Amino acid sequence: MLHALLVFLGGGLGATGRYLVGIAALRQFGPGFPYGTMIVNIVGSLVMGLLIGWLVRKGGSQEVRLFFATGLLGGFTTYSAFSLDIANLWERGAFAHALSYTMGTLVACVAAVFVGLWLVRTLSA
Repeated sequence: MLHALLVFLGGGLGATGRYLVGIAALRQFGPGFPYGTMIVNIVGSLVMGLLIGWLVRKGGSQEVRLFFATGLLGGFTTYSAFSLDIANLWERGAFAHALSYTMGTLVACVAAVFVGLWLVRTLSA
């Protein structure tokens, strides 16, 4: 039961963070492109790489992993919103935006995980 509670609490905090970033991005950049979701997915992927790299190196507990990786980051990053954003862009006829958003997010998120892992490995050596 403790594990479910940790995921629940982390997930609530992560989802709240995602919401706040989305609102800030909407105010900053406007509604023409889903910057909020893109920012959340890139930042979340970077933090996931850092966290998992650190947990593997330092032997973090299952409770820490559940709260931060499964809960907090799971609630913060969301590819379901990513998929919906692509569908919305596509249905509006913004095909170039849909393609650039898809490719930019995927490439940057994978790269961010590798950067996070590299940073932990390099700085911990």
